[in-house]
Amino acid sequence: MTLSGKRILLIIGGGIAAYKCLDLIRRLRERGASVRCVMTAAAREFVTPLSVGALTADHVFTELFDRQDEHDVGHIRLSREADLLVVAPATADLMAKLAGGQANDLASTVLLATDKKVLMAPAMNPKMWAHPATRRNRATLEKDGVSFVGPAKGEMAERNEAGEGRMAEPLEIVAAIEAMLDERPKPLAGRRIIVTSGPTHEPIDPVRYIANRSSGKQGHAIAAALARLGADVRLVSGPVTIADPTGVDTLHVETAREMRDAVEKLLPADAAVMVAAVADWRTENSAGEKIKKVAGEGPPALQMVENPDILAGVGHHRKRPWLVVGFAAETQSVVENAKAKLGKKGADIIVANDVSPEGGVMGGDRNRVRIVSKAGIEEWPEMGKDEVAERLAGLIAERLQTIEV
Repeated sequence: MTLSGKRILLIIGGGIAAYKCLDLIRRLRERGASVRCVMTAAAREFVTPLSVGALTADHVFTELFDRQDEHDVGHIRLSREADLLVVAPATADLMAKLAGGQANDLASTVLLATDKKVLMAPAMNPKMWAHPATRRNRATLEKDGVSFVGPAKGEMAERNEAGEGRMAEPLEIVAAIEAMLDERPKPLAGRRIIVTSGPTHEPIDPVRYIANRSSGKQGHAIAAALARLGADVRLVSGPVTIADPTGVDTLHVETAREMRDAVEKLLPADAAVMVAAVADWRTENSAGEKIKKVAGEGPPALQMVENPDILAGVGHHRKRPWLVVGFAAETQSVVENAKAKLGKKGADIIVANDVSPEGGVMGGDRNRVRIVSKAGIEEWPEMGKDEVAERLAGLIAERLQTIEV
């Protein structure tokens, strides 16, 4: 585990998003990290040191001039003993203080005194985030080496307020922390990899569409695993309800044609991993208005046409990546269908998975796959999708290491 034995100093700023830090602490500790917390005076208006201390199982630090904490220059010790400093929520005030070099409370003093990496998870009103002063401060902090995760777009705590400014979710922050503390070799450094993920939605009319059960979990996990190995990953995602993976440049599309166009614009690349469950067909012409039921007439006839085959298009493209990996979700004759796809699609590897009721339907959290290539068939045991992603990313790294680009 990347975070096993790691020491995190969490600086909790003042804002309604401070409540998310309670879950963040729990997530970090269940991954083996130890967490110490510094709370600003404003943070204590939203969550209590008692709650934070109960979750960290450690003393919560709140005051710069606390006689007990500062008898051995505690703010210096706090800033140096951690492996990483995390500021969440990172308010406009905390960002401004660090950008301007201020140190007038414990949080800002610790940040100025540290020699360790700093990760900030901003959270504030959209107007505050968009303000030129905040933009300047972020640019200054990034130039100074501070990393950021978020903010995300969405509804704010204030009524009728929405936009960019929501703090990243705890698991997104954990992923960013893991990436910063991951000291493993980066065999894919310098490699550019395209990944597709999720379903596509093919409109029938403004309210109906053709789709499938793909959740995007496997494709997103693969994109994240490749990024952790150092790759520059470009993820083209169909409509999903899961968060974009940290450290990955994500482009959102709806239809198969949009996905094809997005993938082709990203070529050339060192590798392409086509995980998306692209709809095979679409209606020839989607209706401009909702199709209404008419009593006695029955359902309307839908004229269907075939969607572009994105995997085959990449596999036979004049800018074909050095390594092309496709997925085959099958309900019968899994290996035979995967073998047929291998040559037809121009792929180097087909990852075949059984999505029948017996094999594990689409959208679940586990997968049992077979790796089909010209070298033969390798059957992997049933694993969680993150485990499949890690193993496949390692296989891709091995294959690319044998290719001179």
